[in-house]
Amino acid sequence: MNSVKNRLENMIRDLSPAYFAMVMATGIISIALELRGFRQIAFYLFFLNNLLYVILWLLTIIRFILFPENVVADLANFTKGAGFLTVVAGTCILGSQFVIFSTAYWIAIFLLIVGFSIWFVLMYSMLTTFIISENKPVIQDGISGTWLLFIVSTQSVSILVARLVPQFSSYVEILLLFAVCMFFLGSFLYILIITLILYRLLFFSVTPQQLNPPYWINMGAIAITTLAGTILIPYASQTRFLEPLASFITGITVLFWATATWWIPLLMVLTVWRHVIGHVKLSYNPEYWSLVFPLGMYTTCTVHLGQVLDLRILTEIAGYFSYIAFLAWLTTFAGILNSSIQFVFETKSPLK
Repeated sequence: MNSVKNRLENMIRDLSPAYFAMVMATGIISIALELRGFRQIAFYLFFLNNLLYVILWLLTIIRFILFPENVVADLANFTKGAGFLTVVAGTCILGSQFVIFSTAYWIAIFLLIVGFSIWFVLMYSMLTTFIISENKPVIQDGISGTWLLFIVSTQSVSILVARLVPQFSSYVEILLLFAVCMFFLGSFLYILIITLILYRLLFFSVTPQQLNPPYWINMGAIAITTLAGTILIPYASQTRFLEPLASFITGITVLFWATATWWIPLLMVLTVWRHVIGHVKLSYNPEYWSLVFPLGMYTTCTVHLGQVLDLRILTEIAGYFSYIAFLAWLTTFAGILNSSIQFVFETKSPLK
């Protein structure tokens, strides 16, 4: 019995701060499938995502109660801290699912309040901690693709606010102003952080082990920025303050989509190098949800951009990617199921 208890405690103690990426990935794959017409599967994933969200919150709360020192240490860690922002993105993406699949808008509003509150606290607490820290790592050890969660979380808030605008006709301009400001803030942060990441990748040695799945957020962060732009563009004709920005938002949104597209071949080549040349074993790791999410997000933003620009070719591209993204989700979810089954049998074995 003690062995079982110890294994459970170790699992909770070592729970990855970025595990809510599973909610992010499941949510965006669900939305992508809905856009492609697979509504039944999309709704099942919506139901599953609610379950995953509750389970991860329970595990996170238990971890905070039992191992507060580990949580604080992770928050102050340059490589792990940004992982907590998956809570924000996961919460807001689930909120977007409620807008799309349900009429329970009050739940989406609640999730928006929760997501933005956590975003505000984490954004300023982590950056303050990083800035005033006396023991700072060198750039090759301190920055990774996980840092781009600063952008993903920011844009997830922008998207959920924009999706809720039709429900608040009396506050359209205020909500759109907020959504646009978050969109521009996320865009600005991407330029800053991706510059640092490219500098680290180009001018310092990189091992196959270091080139982990979160580097796919290089593409995912700009894809979610594209999605935020495509959701804002249709509102330009409805509000006076946005109308002068319509062409600008459309232009940079196309630029962001082109950048996301540019990243994909490079990331694929680097992934092959990591596993084939670098001999890194393919086995389940929560980090792989950070690879699934960008694929789903690219599918979703491409569909939206095709609709906004009335370009059928983009819809066709998204069609191919929807299958790739869903296959990646299935593979990763099978990995966590297999890992969970192994954990259960290993904990039972000492009792035989």
